[in-house]
Amino acid sequence: MADDDAIAWGTPTFGFRFLVEFEREPIDGRGDGTPGGPEQLCAGAFAEITGLEASMEVKAIKEGGQNYGVHQRGGQVNFATVVLKRGMTSARDLWLWWKLFAGATDPTASEPVGGAYAHRLTVRIAMQDAAQRPLLKWRLDRAMPVKFKAGDFNARAADVAIEELHLVHEGLYMEPA
Repeated sequence: MADDDAIAWGTPTFGFRFLVEFEREPIDGRGDGTPGGPEQLCAGAFAEITGLEASMEVKAIKEGGQNYGVHQRGGQVNFATVVLKRGMTSARDLWLWWKLFAGATDPTASEPVGGAYAHRLTVRIAMQDAAQRPLLKWRLDRAMPVKFKAGDFNARAADVAIEELHLVHEGLYMEPA
């Protein structure tokens, strides 16, 4: 481990120290068959993130004549629902993304109606130090929103716009900071 990594880990993280970026992976890049990179749709800052968790099912194999225990083998990996809490973003893209998946329709709205096709997104989560340098990065593949909770309306409170956003996904990876 480098010395600057040791210093960064000792730095306290306060407030909105988790930067979350939402990206769409194009199928064929620019549409002409040439590969393209991911397209960043929006980003937000969150105060708390839970559920960065993967667990493996264990397969127990019994062997005849082997009375002292069973053989243990790894099985399918399952991922927990990731919950982004107390977040701020300058756009309403996360609400529109949720709305497309949920199928909520509003015929009087000028925004896209629900029930349409919605992309599963790549979500990158970066834990930052006080100087907003990334310390640790995680990636969620093919994420989909399953719950959206707005902050409570209270004029005397300093609540934030997004109270909770729950995401299910199909892959959890740690990336270099």
